[in-house]
Amino acid sequence: MAERVQPPAKRLCCRPGYSTTCRPGQRAGGTVCGGSGSGQGGSSKTQSPESLLDIAARKVAEKWPFQRVEERFERIPEPVQRRIVYWSFPRSEREICMYSSFNTGGEESASSGESVDETRLPFRRGIALLESGCVDNVLQVGFHLSGTVTEPATSSEPEMVCSVAISFDRCKITSVTCGCGNKDIFYCAHVVALSLYRVRRPEQVKLHLPISETLFQMNRDQLQKFVQYLITVHHTEVLPTAQKLADEILSQNSEINQVHGAPDPTAGASVDDENCWHLDEEQVQEQVKLFLSQGGYHGSGKQLNLLFSKVREMLKMRDSNGARMLTLITEQFMADPRLALWRQQGTTMTDKYRQLWDELGALWMCIVLNPHCKLEQKAAWLRQLKKWNSVDVCPLEDGNHGNELPNLTNALPQGAHGNQDLGTRPHRTVFTRAIEACDLHWQDSHLQHIINDDLYTNYCYHDNTENSLFDSRGWPLWHEHVPTACARVDALRSHGYPREALRLAIAIVNTLRRQQQKQLEIFRNHKKDLLHKGVTSITNLEGWVGHPLDPIGTLFSTLMETGRGDEDSPQGGFLDFSASTMSSSKHSELHLFPSTRRFLEEGESYLALAVETALMGLGQQRIMPDGLYAQEKVCRNEEHLIAKLQEVDLDDTLVKIFRKQAVFLLEGGPYSGLGELIYRESVPMHTFAKYLFTCLLPHDAELAYKIALRAMRLPVLESTAPSGDMSRPHHIVSVVPNRYPRWFTLSHIESQQCELASTMLTAAKGDARRLETVLESIQKNIHSSSHIFKLAQDAFKIATLMDSLPDITLLKVSLELGLQVMRMTLSTLNWRRREMVRWLVTCATEVGVYALDSIMQSWFTLFTPTEATSIVATTVMSNSTIVRLHLDCHQQENLASSARTLALQCAMKDPQNCALSALTLCEKDHIAFETAYQIVLDAATTGMSYTQLFTIARYMEHRGYPMRAYKLATLAMAHLNLSYNQDTHPAINDVLWACALSHSLGKNELAAIIPLVVKSVKCATVLSDILRRCTLTTPGMVALHSRRNSGKLMSLDKAPLRQLLDATIGAYINTTHSRLTHISPRHYSEFIEFLSKARETFLMAHDGHIQFTQFIDNLKQIYKGKKKLMMLVRERFG
Repeated sequence: MAERVQPPAKRLCCRPGYSTTCRPGQRAGGTVCGGSGSGQGGSSKTQSPESLLDIAARKVAEKWPFQRVEERFERIPEPVQRRIVYWSFPRSEREICMYSSFNTGGEESASSGESVDETRLPFRRGIALLESGCVDNVLQVGFHLSGTVTEPATSSEPEMVCSVAISFDRCKITSVTCGCGNKDIFYCAHVVALSLYRVRRPEQVKLHLPISETLFQMNRDQLQKFVQYLITVHHTEVLPTAQKLADEILSQNSEINQVHGAPDPTAGASVDDENCWHLDEEQVQEQVKLFLSQGGYHGSGKQLNLLFSKVREMLKMRDSNGARMLTLITEQFMADPRLALWRQQGTTMTDKYRQLWDELGALWMCIVLNPHCKLEQKAAWLRQLKKWNSVDVCPLEDGNHGNELPNLTNALPQGAHGNQDLGTRPHRTVFTRAIEACDLHWQDSHLQHIINDDLYTNYCYHDNTENSLFDSRGWPLWHEHVPTACARVDALRSHGYPREALRLAIAIVNTLRRQQQKQLEIFRNHKKDLLHKGVTSITNLEGWVGHPLDPIGTLFSTLMETGRGDEDSPQGGFLDFSASTMSSSKHSELHLFPSTRRFLEEGESYLALAVETALMGLGQQRIMPDGLYAQEKVCRNEEHLIAKLQEVDLDDTLVKIFRKQAVFLLEGGPYSGLGELIYRESVPMHTFAKYLFTCLLPHDAELAYKIALRAMRLPVLESTAPSGDMSRPHHIVSVVPNRYPRWFTLSHIESQQCELASTMLTAAKGDARRLETVLESIQKNIHSSSHIFKLAQDAFKIATLMDSLPDITLLKVSLELGLQVMRMTLSTLNWRRREMVRWLVTCATEVGVYALDSIMQSWFTLFTPTEATSIVATTVMSNSTIVRLHLDCHQQENLASSARTLALQCAMKDPQNCALSALTLCEKDHIAFETAYQIVLDAATTGMSYTQLFTIARYMEHRGYPMRAYKLATLAMAHLNLSYNQDTHPAINDVLWACALSHSLGKNELAAIIPLVVKSVKCATVLSDILRRCTLTTPGMVALHSRRNSGKLMSLDKAPLRQLLDATIGAYINTTHSRLTHISPRHYSEFIEFLSKARETFLMAHDGHIQFTQFIDNLKQIYKGKKKLMMLVRERFG
């Protein structure tokens, strides 16, 4: 801790008769000054009974400030003073541990794997220093303890001797100082070592009365000698102060002479001094500020949670510093500059930071609900909470989304805000519930009897109304808004009243049970009408799971901790008259509260009651809250509670409870999230139902499947879901749905729905009837194609496990789910679509040849034409599929026939993308191949592009159909258009190939295609390339229809090459003029090279030289303004 030197508490003490206002034997300020010299105090351990003096002194030392003792008695004998001083030091190590380490109550944390770091905790280090003999010079003067603690030398640090001083009052350490200079919230190891020395070895501590008592025994000469020796020993430190004090005392009008007596830091507390353990407020503030500034890094969130745990520990010890520390923490949270920044930017705080604020609000709720809190203290807290609540940046309860729910925290008449109009309600902040809780009290006589009396029953009570005080068994009930009632339980536990918390928790759970039974009866009476209407209402605007006050979690923890004996209550009871019944140690907790079992069913345990409570809360129908954070909290709390339940081993008793609650939930109507009818925006039950299903399956499979199948629904995604019953039957609150819900956690919810379905599929393996039922439920309720696809894959994996034969029924389920995915994604974009199609074919292959045939017969409802030909049919006709299915020739032919039929249908539907695949698939069947070719020809003039036609034409040539390839090439040329500057167009290679093919076929074919080329291609370089290729060899290099090749090169003066030559020269002329229009000097040299190529083409004509010369002359005349360019033209071409 920050061992800053603080002035210790001082009281003014004087000699008897010092002034007229101080009667003999009394100190100024009312403090008795008497007694004799100093001597060693402390008591040794003996076998004799404790003396009456020690008993009385111990009680006085615990409760009374020493000034009050002195005021009460005119003269206090020295032995009495000694025993009071002796017993005033703390006797328990628990508080010392609490103020010197994060871990609570001195308990070991080895189970958490932190045993190595534990030796570094101040408390553990203090024990080590004590046990190694490092504490020395221990002296107790009155209510002040001092000593030295030697820190042994290490490899990096020399030995250090620390002077430690501790003041104490009424068994509490009220101030500490240490010379180590360590800065921390908690006591340093040296303070711990000295404190534990006094606790464990009191008989070895020199004990003296307060220094003022010793001084009182001295005469003038002794006092002068005392002062002079003191100044001599410490002259460098105290001489200036001593001289200053002497001057003031000798001055008649000085302030020091106006006060009777003198301060004594060892004289104990005055009546007005606050009795609390020392807490360094400045260090608390600095540490919290530091943790917040780190923004979640370096484990700051963990450190803040540890501070919150420390507050709870203090509350449990009934230490007033708990509220004090929480106030300091809250002030730093409110001063966090990020709050204003987030508000200004409109961004949300991080989830972990949001959870810290939740814990802050919950702790304030516990503090203001302290059952023994004084009214003035509660009023002060209320003022502070309202002040924080009014700050603009104060976080809202449900994140950044305004909460328009009614104030249900004070739903009983105790609350003062229960009937406010919804429209006028302000947003609820994290402090709102604590502010509202300030209106609650503990004076209700029925409540007092519940929490204080194990025998509180009324077997003659026959009021069976909704709010009756006792049930039919005479057991007490507590009707209050459930979260509020549970907040009382949490407050009792937090303030160290576990027994009272348990009594109230049992009453609340018994009330919930009775309400559940009543609700079931009400629904049964109105079931026919509700089912006929097909609509229902929401029963609870605030669900118990995910609620800011966590009511179900509180009840569950209270009952579970009692069942395990985890509660550790401090000494003292809830009320004075029950103090003797309270347990004060942990080892007795297994037998704690035996009489409380009176309110349990025969053979029932606290653990069973806790489990039943959790099941009731998880199964409650509740509306999905607004806002991302609130919705995430619902999911997180549900999963957390289920994780706690999963730690419980199920026995026969618990299985009976599971069965009972499962039946209640199935029949509970609008009160249950698993009822026959649910409100559209109710929180889904998938996660809870999966847990129930797993637990019930080995014991009652039929009930398990009923629960899981009922929970599969997700009505918020159903377009035809009922909007809800707007009436108010049976005191059910209805909500008008004025919007489609913004379910921010919908993806998580759908994944949980998928997990539930997958769990059922796994369990139903081998049971055809169950599998069919589960399949129907999946097809009806799951609306996400990706999740259905995951289920299909899961079913496939389960059905084809390596250690067993394939489960054909489960395989069919997998296939059916896959087919549904295909239908769902057929007309939508899905990046996994290709993977899905491939997987479906694999699945159908596992099912058998009839499945493959079936998907090909109905391909148009499952696949696009491209998918059907390129993936489905191709895979079906592959060798691997034939081998996998062990097909005979007849089966192979039938399957191939179906694939060819599919291919032709796809080619008809989408020739652009499927024609080539269809031709490939039909190669081995002449009729089918001819049909596919005809489909291509028919589509060539309408919908197919030149790229597709060229591709098919090349395929035809590769397959040995050059004339068909030529035909398709000419059709492709009709669709092509290359402009003068497209000399890098990707179709150029296709044009060159088409011309080469025509050239190879003969003069007639070449003559037929050249006009098409001239018409389609305007690019001079491409035309000149074609021209050169045609003049290098004779046409007709392949003989067709027994024609002989003439062996002569074609003349450029005759058709068809003359036409091509003229077109090429014309293209060069046009391109030249086009390029000169916008030419820049950096392109001059490139242009000259272009003209050189043009000249080569010109010269191929018999009068080409003349044409080119005229062409150049024209350029010189037309573009004479481009002098530099024309100069380059003259240099090259004359």
